[in-house]
Amino acid sequence: MPIHPPAQVGQSFDEVDTPALVLDLDAFERNLVTMAAYTQGHGVRLRPHAKTHKSPEIALRQIAHGAVGQCCQKVSEAEILVEGGVTDVLVSNQIAGATKLDRLARLARQARIGLCVDHLDGVREAAEAAARQDVVLDVLVEIDVGGRRCGVAPGETAVRLAEAIARSNTLRFGGLQAYHGTAQHMRSIDERREAIERAGLGARNTVERLAQVGLTCGVVSGAGTGTFEIESQSGIWNEIQAGSYIFMDADYARNRQADGTPFRTFEHALFILSGVMSKPVPDRAVVDAGHKAASIDSGLPTPFRRDGVVYSKPSDEHGMLTGEPIALPHRGDRLLLVPGHCDPTVNLHDWYVCVRGLHTPEAHVEALWPVAGRGALT
Repeated sequence: MPIHPPAQVGQSFDEVDTPALVLDLDAFERNLVTMAAYTQGHGVRLRPHAKTHKSPEIALRQIAHGAVGQCCQKVSEAEILVEGGVTDVLVSNQIAGATKLDRLARLARQARIGLCVDHLDGVREAAEAAARQDVVLDVLVEIDVGGRRCGVAPGETAVRLAEAIARSNTLRFGGLQAYHGTAQHMRSIDERREAIERAGLGARNTVERLAQVGLTCGVVSGAGTGTFEIESQSGIWNEIQAGSYIFMDADYARNRQADGTPFRTFEHALFILSGVMSKPVPDRAVVDAGHKAASIDSGLPTPFRRDGVVYSKPSDEHGMLTGEPIALPHRGDRLLLVPGHCDPTVNLHDWYVCVRGLHTPEAHVEALWPVAGRGALT
């Protein structure tokens, strides 16, 4: 971690160094309230995904707004969350190997810990790790509902895994993991609804078959920022794992609502503050935010409230701004970029620079939160 963060608490926003990962606290807090009100109003549990923010500070604020806990993808992320005070964590992913499973099982001495399986070997390995650590782990069977990644086929194969979990003395059958990642970024609401309805058929069938063998499926967990409204209203999913809603990146903003307008349920709250370090010709400016400041796997960052300005051609430490000369910023100016994909962009930074009143003359740094899970890959 760098010796000097890009800002200090109490500074004016104009004094923040660049590039910096900026969190608009006002928009962030409104996003928290919006999702909490929605999930509570529809009678579903909210278990936000910490792979988005990698921050116990943010996790605890989500829990204060009614979330039941957190989910994450890596054991190291779970360790950071538990150390930071989170007491209910689901690793919504497959974990293979005794080293990782022993680390996860040790966490169950401090918090309620869950994981997912899609193979009988996964059940056996999890049971053995729990026995070595003398704990009980919650285990969800992951079913493939259309993403074609991890997960067994819905139905009988999933039931056999659930029965194996239920027979174990060190595991507790926790329900189903039914997340359709591909559906999150289908642009039209009709495409997203069709994909989730197909996913729901498999999930419902599995729940019914579990009941036939005497197993209660207390949790069907999944959904993301792009589809949570559909799952919440389905009568099948009862736990929502949305993560990006707190930040709203440029890719999610490309989704369309029923009337064809852009997805605007949540506000852009996460930005990369960049500075113009060069303007060699009138129709090109160069900023100090390139590949090492923003992930581009889901598209390039977009200049925020800068009509006529286009960000392009990033290299390691540079990004190009092009457009009509009158629209381009000058050398020494700063501008906000909305990341194309918030999760991997966060993982490039050490600090959240938390700004109050970001879009007002009174904008100032209220807090610095470390990206505690940066690089948590194991």
